[in-house]
Amino acid sequence: MLKDFAKLETFLAIVKEKSFSKASKKLGISQPAVTQQVKWLEDYLDSKIIERRKNGITLTKSGEELYRVALRLNKCVNNVEKEIIKIMNKELTFVIGASFTIGNYVLPASLNGVKEVIENDVLVQIDLSGKVLDMLLDKKIDLALIESPVFLDGVIYREWLEDEFVLFSNQPLPRYVNPSDLDSYNWVCRDEDSHTRKVIADAFDESGLDCKVFNIASTVSSATALIQTVLKSSKDDKPTVGILSKVAIEDELESNRLFCAKIKGLRFKRNFYVAYLKDRKHDVYLEKVVDFVMKKERI
Repeated sequence: MLKDFAKLETFLAIVKEKSFSKASKKLGISQPAVTQQVKWLEDYLDSKIIERRKNGITLTKSGEELYRVALRLNKCVNNVEKEIIKIMNKELTFVIGASFTIGNYVLPASLNGVKEVIENDVLVQIDLSGKVLDMLLDKKIDLALIESPVFLDGVIYREWLEDEFVLFSNQPLPRYVNPSDLDSYNWVCRDEDSHTRKVIADAFDESGLDCKVFNIASTVSSATALIQTVLKSSKDDKPTVGILSKVAIEDELESNRLFCAKIKGLRFKRNFYVAYLKDRKHDVYLEKVVDFVMKKERI
């Protein structure tokens, strides 16, 4: 009798994603492990269930029958999970660790949504991405929402949103700024330990620009301090500028309190990731929050 539901879960993920490789990323297991689990099912059923094609996968007749059975089983499991949630400890608080940009500017609008999904309290702890991952490994948080990470064993990383950095000022800027004009501005920069500073420095290095020649008026330790410093800078002198994630200044851009520009030839982009421990990938609370977050193009 088939009692290993994990293999059926793998099968459902392959059908949903239409790809072995995408299923492996979603499940947090290697592609060979996905292939091995499908082979186990085929050996157990003594029938081929999936045909791999250049443009994806197709189900055999046996595969289609198994898919219908697996869907019914998955629905039953979900219903059981809902009942389990009702009897679990309602005092449990779900803890999310988030990097500064995500925690301060991306996540807040959806915290109530997360709370409704699990019918429980949610706490957010904000810190540098590296420290958030440390908290995850130490099991001090349940879920990590981070910027481009260092990939660690035992952690599943799901690529989430793309973030863009822009040059901004409290004075109107051209839509595109030439790199040669950058040394004509007063600069407010993030501290060297921040991931923002690293992304910017890497982009400048790749383009052969030396930011050491810029006129750096001040260095600040947070995105909020950077925004406020630029907002309150004098408009009588040459523009004071900074570079920051666009999501952090959306309200100010909309109200024309700040103005942004792109720098010709420079790509200031990074990815946000959802991360959680591999040994908790079947956790009912965690699964519901991860599914909620991943469905959001802009949480």
